[in-house]
Amino acid sequence: MLCRSRPPARLRRDTAVDMGDPYAAASYAYALPKELIAQRPAQRRDEARLFVLPRDGKSSHHSFVDLPDILRPGDLLVANDSRVMQGRFLARRVGGGAAEVLLLQPSGCDGYWEALVRPSARIRSGDRLWLGDDSVIEVFGHTSHGQRQVRFRGLDAIQAMERFGHVPLPPYIKETSPTARARYQTVYAAHDGSAAAPTAGLHFTDELVRKLRAGGICWTTITLHIGAGTFRPVKSEDVRAHTMHAERYEIEAAAATAIRDARGRGGRIVAVGTTSLRALEDSGGEPASRATALFIHPPQRCRIADAVITNFHLPRSTLLMLICAFGGTERVLAAYEEAMRLRYRFYSFGDAMLVERSL
Repeated sequence: MLCRSRPPARLRRDTAVDMGDPYAAASYAYALPKELIAQRPAQRRDEARLFVLPRDGKSSHHSFVDLPDILRPGDLLVANDSRVMQGRFLARRVGGGAAEVLLLQPSGCDGYWEALVRPSARIRSGDRLWLGDDSVIEVFGHTSHGQRQVRFRGLDAIQAMERFGHVPLPPYIKETSPTARARYQTVYAAHDGSAAAPTAGLHFTDELVRKLRAGGICWTTITLHIGAGTFRPVKSEDVRAHTMHAERYEIEAAAATAIRDARGRGGRIVAVGTTSLRALEDSGGEPASRATALFIHPPQRCRIADAVITNFHLPRSTLLMLICAFGGTERVLAAYEEAMRLRYRFYSFGDAMLVERSL
């Protein structure tokens, strides 16, 4: 039987949109074949593919394990060491129906948390969702960003996560095996607090980090707890109308010193993931401990990091817009088109990019 060749995937653009308009959300839209959405991680973390997009010159294609040969001695990797919480709960409503609660971050009130609750239309303020034994989640009103406030009865949040919680996976990942959940965590995660993984870091192994350091490539960590901003799509046609959800981060003095030292010896600052990049740009690379609602999109420019390691992001997402601000919109979207043609794997369990800053 003759097999018909599959036409190459193409970026689908809205022809009514001026592609020179950096504020049009449609400028960051593309059509991705469903089979390129990675449903499981690579067999080994560092076996993912790596698309290298230099500032000047042609793109090149590697395995992530080749990273020590791609970076230069004196470069500094800055990674986010936040750990994904076991913050997903499968509960039962009073009437017996299923419910799901995803913790995002502690609320301003003691014992209360901001959360996503499903099915949101059927769960009212004051409802109790049963976990087991005498343990329940009590649901209250909406926050200013549309989430719900919840609190636990019969146990506290830490106990609830230990007994009933699950590590959440993004909704486009349909395979929910224990292996997938175990791999949805970086090997260097140190501080609980995220509702989603800093996925660029999922490609690193302990062995790879040791090899990087042995080659004169330095390593430091910061902490940014990923919250609802990761899940919120840009619904407005003008990106300036989109409001980011604030996420708390901390850059300690040792990390800031490592950044200054790298600059002094002529090394590059390489952010591991959009979360690290966002924290670096918000802080200017200086020590800081605060929440940021910074939304970086074209025509804004990044100034602190020289390169970023990142996965391939959803269309019209704030993460894609950040990478376009960093690497140049046309350049980044052309790289996405090339990646689709070469059958790279997209999103959280997919392959990686190393993008050098355009300016």
